[in-house]
Amino acid sequence: MGPDERLSRALVRAVPDAVTERLADLGNVPVAVPVLVLAMAYAVRRSRHWVPALTAGLSMALVPAVIVPLKAWTARPGPLEPWAAGYYPSGHTATAAVAYTAAALLVRPCVRRTWPLPLALALAALTAAGLVLRGWHWPLDVLASACLSFLLVLPVARAVSRSTRRSSG
Repeated sequence: MGPDERLSRALVRAVPDAVTERLADLGNVPVAVPVLVLAMAYAVRRSRHWVPALTAGLSMALVPAVIVPLKAWTARPGPLEPWAAGYYPSGHTATAAVAYTAAALLVRPCVRRTWPLPLALALAALTAAGLVLRGWHWPLDVLASACLSFLLVLPVARAVSRSTRRSSG
């Protein structure tokens, strides 16, 4: 048994299922994507810059385009369902990380506050923790998704940065 499996065995069911299920649900498309859509609309309305919002939408659309083929390719079984495959990387973690982080990047210049980004990262981390603690993903599944999500959110950060520089310049 490898370190990923040992860590998972120690963590699964360490927190009541009612809590971990709610945390994992933060990565559901019907929960995370509307947050991003609202942030996109808010940012466009406040800044009149469409490119960052469109970039965020494209990044979110790329999540399944990247995650689904990787799940099929790796066919990794789940911690509690060794007969099932397709757990690596975690789609819920990627959905939460991209949606909440992109939303935070979009609204941060509008509200001129620093709290949106730490809040977004906390929501993504809580989603990942819920998935591992519930036993729906191995720790490595959520770590891989976090890394992939970082790459998908980079263009959003660049677009927001360019847009902000143009607005202030």
